[in-house]
Amino acid sequence: MSIKLIIVDDHKIMRDGLRCLLENTPGMEVIAEAAEGRTAVQLVRELSPDVVIMDVAMPDLNGIEATRKIREESPDTKVVALSMHSDKRFVAEMLNAGASGYLLKDCAFEELACAVNTIISDKYYLSSNIAGVVMADYVQSPHEKNISVFSVLTAREREVLQLLAEGGNTTRIAATLHVSEKTVDAHRRNIMSKLDIQSMAGLIKYAIREGLTFI
Repeated sequence: MSIKLIIVDDHKIMRDGLRCLLENTPGMEVIAEAAEGRTAVQLVRELSPDVVIMDVAMPDLNGIEATRKIREESPDTKVVALSMHSDKRFVAEMLNAGASGYLLKDCAFEELACAVNTIISDKYYLSSNIAGVVMADYVQSPHEKNISVFSVLTAREREVLQLLAEGGNTTRIAATLHVSEKTVDAHRRNIMSKLDIQSMAGLIKYAIREGLTFI
């Protein structure tokens, strides 16, 4: 039986290339594509894929938050991150969100295929350079608790912050998240209070620095 895959990346040329390579790999079948995380979560609900190949930096809902939602709603679906970012924060948060693997986009396709086959067997796969980042971080500070946007803000507050940083207004964010405008305003006040940031310019800079958005 073929491994059913969904490709999630905001660059069409990347999705097209991956689809072409994967569909020519015995035992693998691409059943859908998505350009951002929110669509990916919906596709997983509808199609129940075996594996999602997930970019980390995407608009609207980034790969970390999308992975967290997918793993909560569809625990049998595995996620492997395929990213251009090797920063330890992104690696750690993708793994904390439930990803079973992390590779960089400059890896050979054969390594991605190997990663898919590995995680489908309930194992983890980290490319060698990513494994080095993870081990170095652990050796240097095994008991240090990282303070980041992922530990300070709730998941919904992070969603609101990303959408605010990407130019969304209260009405648009409320419609995207299916909540009231009052709820969005409350989240914005809570975000500003928790971060001690009182301007949109400051929120945007913070969101970029923490990797919620890459505008």
